[in-house]
Amino acid sequence: MLKHKSLKSFAELPETLEIPDLIQVQLDSFRWFQEEGLRELFEEISPIQDYTGTRLELHFVDYEFREPLHSIPECLERGLTYSSPIHVTAQLVVKETGEIKQQELYFSDFPLMTDAGTFIISGVERVVVNQLTRFPGVYFTLERDPSSGRELCVAKLVAEHGAWLDFDTSNRDVISVKVSGKRKIPVTTLLRAIGFEDNETLVSLFQDIDNSPEHAFIRSTIDRDPLVKSKAEALLDIYRKLSSGEAPSLSSAQALLNNFLFNPRRYSLGKVGRYKLNKKLGLSIPGNCTGLTSEDLVQIVRRIISVNLGNETPDDIDHLGNRRAQAVGFLIQKQFRIGLLRLERAIKERMSILGPEAATPAALINIRPVAVAVREFFGRSQLSQFMDQTNPLAELTHKRRLSAMGPGGLSRKQAGFEVRDVHHSHYGRICPIETPEGPNIGLIGSLATYASVNEFGFIETPYLRVVHDVPNTVKELVGRTVWEDTRSKGKLMAKAGTLITKTLAQKLSSLRTRNIKVIPFVSSEMVYLTADEEGQYAIAQANAPLNERNEFTYDKVEVKRGDRYFKESIDRVSFIDVSPKQLFSIAACLIPFLEHDDANRALMGCNMQRQAVPLLRPECPLVATGMEKEVAKYSGQALFASDDGVVTSATGSQIVIRNKKGKEYVFNLMKFARTNQGTCINQRPIVSKGDKVKKGQVLVDSFSLDSGSLALGQNVICAFMSWEGYNFEDAIIISKRLVKDDAYTSVHIEKYEIEERDTKLGPEEITRDIPNVSEESLSNLDEIGIVRVGAEVKPNDILVGKITPKGETEPSAEEKLLRAIFGEKTREVKDSSLRMPSGEWGRVIRTIIFSRENHDELPAGVNKLIQAWVAQKRKISVGDKMSGRHGNKGVISIVLPEEDMPFLPDGTPVDIVLNPLGVPSRMNIGQVLEAHLGWAAQTLGFEAVNPIFDGADSLTIEDALAKTWIAWKAGAVDFSPEDPGNARTDLEKVGEWLSSRGFDASKIMSDGNKGAAREAALCLWLEELGMGDNDQLRALSDEDLEQLARKVYKERRLYPPTFGKMELRDGRTGKLFDKPVTVGNIYMMKLIHLVGDKVHARSTGPYSLITQQPLGGKAQFGGQRFGEMEVWALEGHGAAHTLQEMLTIKSDDVMGRAKAYESLVKGEDIQQLGIPESTKVLFMELRSLGFAVELLSEGENVSI
Repeated sequence: MLKHKSLKSFAELPETLEIPDLIQVQLDSFRWFQEEGLRELFEEISPIQDYTGTRLELHFVDYEFREPLHSIPECLERGLTYSSPIHVTAQLVVKETGEIKQQELYFSDFPLMTDAGTFIISGVERVVVNQLTRFPGVYFTLERDPSSGRELCVAKLVAEHGAWLDFDTSNRDVISVKVSGKRKIPVTTLLRAIGFEDNETLVSLFQDIDNSPEHAFIRSTIDRDPLVKSKAEALLDIYRKLSSGEAPSLSSAQALLNNFLFNPRRYSLGKVGRYKLNKKLGLSIPGNCTGLTSEDLVQIVRRIISVNLGNETPDDIDHLGNRRAQAVGFLIQKQFRIGLLRLERAIKERMSILGPEAATPAALINIRPVAVAVREFFGRSQLSQFMDQTNPLAELTHKRRLSAMGPGGLSRKQAGFEVRDVHHSHYGRICPIETPEGPNIGLIGSLATYASVNEFGFIETPYLRVVHDVPNTVKELVGRTVWEDTRSKGKLMAKAGTLITKTLAQKLSSLRTRNIKVIPFVSSEMVYLTADEEGQYAIAQANAPLNERNEFTYDKVEVKRGDRYFKESIDRVSFIDVSPKQLFSIAACLIPFLEHDDANRALMGCNMQRQAVPLLRPECPLVATGMEKEVAKYSGQALFASDDGVVTSATGSQIVIRNKKGKEYVFNLMKFARTNQGTCINQRPIVSKGDKVKKGQVLVDSFSLDSGSLALGQNVICAFMSWEGYNFEDAIIISKRLVKDDAYTSVHIEKYEIEERDTKLGPEEITRDIPNVSEESLSNLDEIGIVRVGAEVKPNDILVGKITPKGETEPSAEEKLLRAIFGEKTREVKDSSLRMPSGEWGRVIRTIIFSRENHDELPAGVNKLIQAWVAQKRKISVGDKMSGRHGNKGVISIVLPEEDMPFLPDGTPVDIVLNPLGVPSRMNIGQVLEAHLGWAAQTLGFEAVNPIFDGADSLTIEDALAKTWIAWKAGAVDFSPEDPGNARTDLEKVGEWLSSRGFDASKIMSDGNKGAAREAALCLWLEELGMGDNDQLRALSDEDLEQLARKVYKERRLYPPTFGKMELRDGRTGKLFDKPVTVGNIYMMKLIHLVGDKVHARSTGPYSLITQQPLGGKAQFGGQRFGEMEVWALEGHGAAHTLQEMLTIKSDDVMGRAKAYESLVKGEDIQQLGIPESTKVLFMELRSLGFAVELLSEGENVSI
């Protein structure tokens, strides 16, 4: 574990905004559903009347979430759902008598969200991901007509729930509409049906806009359907096109149209849709009117005509202003609405059956439809996902995920390039880096670090306001700088660029002007903007140069407005970014030097950090970004002190803190719990008894945490060089030290279950008395047949002994006698014990028994459920996948003894060797910069904090390397053989060495003098090479010194100390390698793709029923496929007998397999081989098609 060193931040920008709660989106959304969303649904459905509307009326008055029945640990252990019972207060009004019957009823068990933003369903943690869908509203786009080549307007009116309207324009200027994808209707027919009957009215509605001499859209549409001339005809025409069946009546036609478009129960734009529609079409319809109006339809048609004529621009449908994030609360509300509508139908049917006397709320309400709808959503929805719990980052990222797929969203097949691509409106809202690499690329994203979702579902991002003028008061004016010459009655009071003192402020305050223009400065006012709103503003980047008064130092700065990036005068800048981090997701913000990596490799780096396996000894990175503590804080894995106090007890399982008032806070720790991915959660106290703690201090580390910071891997000494071809194709060479020291050892836990059931032949029994099993195989079982905790188990070992009754025949006289003597022990049973699967091993860490006797909830027919938890300690080995944070991934090809690894001049062997060819083509230079800065950090004893886009520049890194070289030259670096990860540098020794050579050590080794260490190191190096004396070299300018160093490098191939290269020796021969090598300290992770999960071998096993060939894959204990190309290889080598074996007895020659086994057992030669089963299947297929197929051998028929 890294001994924690002093932090050194290379950030230059101040932190203007703290990182927000990273799971707040989930928590706020679920809270909204509990408090408002569910109330909205009950108000929407109430009252429910019987079909006649004259007898009964049911109202939902109120609801309440009661306390959960089980705790979170209990639900996880026993496979239960963490839920709360909902109770509703319902009133039934009997209209005939006026009687009101009120009851409080149990409504359903509703899954609750934990404080970590997850749901526990049947003992498994799940996450509901946010869905990115189109906003309800209208969208106008242009599509090219293939026959005429014209760009014609297409509009889509998207409802919150209800029918979608699709408008299109034909090349003959006819505007049509389709309702829910049914037949086309001329738009004038729809307008007539809603009240605009005659042609004159229709033409007058659009005459101010439909006035092109070339195109008359409304007139062309009227002429398209000359038979429809009145409202009644329009209604009947619409009925015929929307509904099939009986001849329509006018009332049924009106009812159909109302149901489709104007019934609030069946059609709603929602508050958001109404807001968007009003904004786009310039309407002033009240926000609570969520239905469609005639005015909406008229304005939509007007806009279609305008877009067709080129007077209005079409919409950018991929703009985030047109897409909303539907968080968990909204998604649950949508599903709950489906359940309530089913319930409403059931209640109406019950109302028609029951009389007023028998009817009560309890008799009418059957909660099953609601319970089924909720269970369906959490169990089967594409958006309710098995939580990725590989490490804390994976968990946190999963909760912040945005998916464009799911119900009502896109599918992989229909999603084109445009919808997947990064859009300028994603800036600060959706990360442009983090997305999957496969078919879901661009459809699944991640919220940016500071992004939040507002009440309408808009994703917002924060900006700081830029102020151009201040109120004319002394308090506001002091300390500001005047923007322009300020005069009073022609007299100059303040010149442009004058700093306002208190005296000048008092003079200026006497002017009658309300505001004084000052040099634009960045205020502390935070403004959250949606993608729609920010398009009109010029927004500066977070790294725009500012002075100590937060004023811009240059007249023009880089800004963005919409999709344009340009330089703008500072008096036109409205806002500035809060941080460079706000563009990216938390995973991208964890990659140091992200700005130096190609985006494709950065994407891999983000994804692979989520796959890092938690290690036995976590170590936080030497080169960090500052986000590690934030991720740990919101991951829910670290525990923090609730108040100032003293630790009164700190054990492996519990911490107790007493505050000043004597109140005790108890923190229970999770010990060796299994995650969804089989990794291990083990919380460890990092405080001791008697320690004083402050509120918010970290008390506990968990998996992948080190002192309250995220720790996904290990800091290792790395050399970029080729070594005997073992790092070909990105393969990785590691030192045996990493295996011996358990640097990359991880713990994995598997849970094995077995049920004791009732069968038709009698109950099964958990027992130690298993037929035909040796005593040795039973040695690890206790007296009831369950494996003891602590036992080491290997493949095929018994975990739980179980016998199942076999079907019996009539027993013989002898058997009856034996049964009479020995009782039931002789009855026929078969061994159905739970055994360790093939390829699995480990140590039993826990066994749990659930039984009906203990009143545990078990499925029908199950009497007992036994769980055995087996933990494996996996050391790193050949075949495991490793990765850095820059997408630099590879598979371990060899584990070399320490003595064979290349070693440094002081004898320290490197830990890992990477291929240098993995850098230039991948363009992830960040790994090289990390190696340089890591090397300096390790040698000089600090932890580097290097935020993205605000970290160390090349000169700073050269300075750090120069200081490291000076420390090495001074002989002040001590690498301990027991702990090579922690070097110690004697700074006093460095100071003495520098002083003896005429340099000021305090100036060179401090951080304030940029370039001083680099200059000193180059002077000393050149002097060492005889390129001049100290005074001559120090008299040279920086540029001349660098040119001289480069000249030496080119002519003599000697590397300056600022290049970060070292002379390494071969561990086997002790000889120097022919060129100096880049050596540094980088952070490498072990990924979940472990060789132990993939290695598999089979001798005999299951076969396919039809072809009788061995099954495929490790899960099926399958064989290795010998395919067409492998057959060609054997044919090419003429290996006829080997090939025949492969295609017959080693595959699907059933008779041949049996005879070969018999021959092997008897020690005889294997006789002639038979016909493969797949050949017989082929013959059967041909015969079923009517072909008479026969197999001939030497002229004789062979039976198949």
